Amino acid sequence: MALMATNGKKHILMIDDDEDDFFLVNSLLQDISPDQYVLQWVSSYKEGLLAIETRTHDLYLVDYRLGVHTGIDVLHHFRNLGYKAPVILFTGKGDYYIDKEAMLAGAADYLVKSEINAALLERAIRYTLDKFSHLLAIEKSEKRYFSIFEKSNDLILLADCEHKIVAANPAALQVLNYEEDELYSSHLQRLFAEDSVVADFLAQLCTEEGVVQKEYMFLSKTGQQLDVTINASLLDEKKQLYLCIIQDITARKRKEREKQQQEKFVITGRIARLIAHEVRNPLTNILLAVSQLKMEPVSKTEEAPLYLDIMERNCHRINHLVTELLQSTRMSELNMLPMEVNPLIEKALQLSADRLQLHNVTVEKELCRPDGKILADEDKILIAFLNIIINGIEAMKAGEGRLSIQARCEADKVLIRITDNGSGISPQNQAKLFEPFFTNKTKGTGLGLTATQNIILQHKGTIAVESALGEGTSFLITFPLVA
Repeated sequence: MALMATNGKKHILMIDDDEDDFFLVNSLLQDISPDQYVLQWVSSYKEGLLAIETRTHDLYLVDYRLGVHTGIDVLHHFRNLGYKAPVILFTGKGDYYIDKEAMLAGAADYLVKSEINAALLERAIRYTLDKFSHLLAIEKSEKRYFSIFEKSNDLILLADCEHKIVAANPAALQVLNYEEDELYSSHLQRLFAEDSVVADFLAQLCTEEGVVQKEYMFLSKTGQQLDVTINASLLDEKKQLYLCIIQDITARKRKEREKQQQEKFVITGRIARLIAHEVRNPLTNILLAVSQLKMEPVSKTEEAPLYLDIMERNCHRINHLVTELLQSTRMSELNMLPMEVNPLIEKALQLSADRLQLHNVTVEKELCRPDGKILADEDKILIAFLNIIINGIEAMKAGEGRLSIQARCEADKVLIRITDNGSGISPQNQAKLFEPFFTNKTKGTGLGLTATQNIILQHKGTIAVESALGEGTSFLITFPLVA
């Protein structure tokens, strides 16, 4: 509203078809507060509308009777203009129904002309202006905070005393992948990936300090794990409303993990090269000696050829392990080409078809629709997929296995989830899963998943594992999509 306040005076427009009423009101105002108000008068509904559209007055005094029109019509005009201003309605006699109609239409006050005196008029004007000023301040504040709520990149949730979610900003709905009505029928504890931390979070929430910058793991509606930090506290003690401001730090955490993994590969690669150099030199000498002995006459004991075979076989085995270690930790050259995701998954399943059939494993597929493309070295990606699929097959009971492969293409990435219903992995072992030589298999080298992680990282992808003992394991893989 454009307010005019010449020399600090408030400008008032009076719309009334009776000039005597104007003189009376003006006189009353000049008597009680001569230096505070400037009163302007128009005598018709039409002139009143034209004056309102200039938006140059602080307050409006409007007569209920304006020829064929009424003061209610004037109030409706304010609403149609989208113009908020304080309006006091005058009438010739008191009428409850007119009073109610005026208030519903937006009048700030209602005065009966025959009962007006200087003190009553000045008080009504002053109170109306003060009230309107406060309402404007509140509205401005509400708009500011509503804008923060709506436009914030952080997730903002409001929860009631039972920890049921009662409000969520657009960022929260988008990141958690819920519709409003779905999220509003949920409780805060449903968002946590780990049930064991929920009790601690709710207990802290009810303290004076609340929850300050604590890290938790959330699950989106689609089952995606999200790393988050939470600041939460009691917002309104009377209404028992809790405010939770949540930062999604999944991308930051992923980059930290990727950096750690890259550093681990660099260190492991150095160790592998050192081992290869220190082990292969004596191995070569031993193998040469064995070959020489085999060509020369051997003692007549029956065990001599047997011992030579054992030495030769184990030398070759050590050499093979060293080669595998080097390959699993070396950042090799890749032949990267744009490739569709679905055919790569289908080909990996075809290559593992014999094992799937042998163990009678049921395969469930839910692939990208429409398909997306990634930059990939086909041979290397197939090795990575096969290692995960074969691990899953070997972890499941024959005849009871169920392997699920889901692929979902989003705006800039593809998410692939490979899940088995096998024996699962303990939390302690999950932390060591991608380390060289770590294995639970009696005949495994422990280098398959190390190589898998190496391949996926070289493709600028990520790999994570979710597992519970006795329930199975999920490998979550992401790759950036290309146009």
